[in-house]
Amino acid sequence: MTDTPLPGSNEAILLREDRDGVATLTLNRPDKFNALSSDLMGAVQDQMDALMDDRTVKVVVIAANGRAFCAGHDLREMKAMDGREPLEALFKQCSRMMTSLTRIPQPVIARVHGVATAAGCQLVAQCDLAVAADQVRFATSGINLGLFCATPMVAVTRNLPRKQALEMLYTGDFITAETARQYGLVNRVVPAEFLDRATDDLARTIADKSPRAIQFGKELFYKQIEEGLDAAYELATETIIQNMLHADAQAGVAAFLEKQPMPQWQDLSKDPKDDDE
Repeated sequence: MTDTPLPGSNEAILLREDRDGVATLTLNRPDKFNALSSDLMGAVQDQMDALMDDRTVKVVVIAANGRAFCAGHDLREMKAMDGREPLEALFKQCSRMMTSLTRIPQPVIARVHGVATAAGCQLVAQCDLAVAADQVRFATSGINLGLFCATPMVAVTRNLPRKQALEMLYTGDFITAETARQYGLVNRVVPAEFLDRATDDLARTIADKSPRAIQFGKELFYKQIEEGLDAAYELATETIIQNMLHADAQAGVAAFLEKQPMPQWQDLSKDPKDDDE
């Protein structure tokens, strides 16, 4: 299936391709280095809202066309804004879009083929997982323009150790893909010619797991990571009880104990109700 414009768009600034349970969203402003304009963020948000209840999609991939993955916010759009109100609306829109990546039930993988700076680096950090081509570079470069990358900092500091995050934020210097992997910003670094295969392999590995177990786990991950230890264990205990009572876990544990092949996992698109009994 080829990339097609989303409904209501002309030459779409965001493309979507669905194949075998994997939805790929492709940023499509190549002449603008895929800068996050209000329109582009709105298109991504529309897809996040649609994916929230889309039980046919098991994994989401964020990709991009052109030389860059994403160069951050659209600075021309920002510079043209008059006063506080439009800027506040823009960054609230961005924050909502970023948090939606963590709130949809499907794991989200960034497929990073080109440079990712400022809010583009934030987008990579906010995705659950990331695969990068070996020549890619990353930076929180707003500081070079007199603009501290405040909102990108939120996602970056939830991926990187403090010293490394602050060095990126204070200096605006680029880091290599391999350094990004060592810091924890991306999971895997591969030669550019293998990027599609590596991203697809990761997506397929996850898509083959129980969709309900993945949903349980993603929701728990983002809840417990902000909690203290006792509260985190309370959340985890409730989640593992619900998960164990679900049909997938019941069948999977039984198959393991009986040395049988893993069962076919419950197709949530055909059974929209969560049957946890």
